Amino acid sequence: MLTEIQTSEAPGAVGSFSQAIKVGNLLFVSGQLPIDPDTGEFSSDDPVKQAEQCLRNIAAIARAAGTDLSATVKTTVLLTNLRKFAEINQVYAGFFGKPYPARACYEVAALPKGAKVEIEAIIALR
Repeated sequence: MLTEIQTSEAPGAVGSFSQAIKVGNLLFVSGQLPIDPDTGEFSSDDPVKQAEQCLRNIAAIARAAGTDLSATVKTTVLLTNLRKFAEINQVYAGFFGKPYPARACYEVAALPKGAKVEIEAIIALR
């Protein structure tokens, strides 16, 4: 059975998708843009700060589902400038501990709303 997870502590979906879907023992979190849920705007133009906001949004969705980032199985990071990877990786490492989640990272030509970072996650439920 599919269960939609939604929280006001993360930005609402900007299209026909859910913030997250819970199925079995897994939570599938849609790609999160660096939108501050309080303002509805990007938290910053800086890709490093954008990554931090994306991860805060994922953490809020995880909490709404009854889990947290320590149970993250896999993430996918999309960047419009891969040269910022090392700096973003430092921020990323601050949100996760060992064992670190599996991860893929891609440079893309563009992201929705002109974002420089988007991050999605698969998180185990507790």
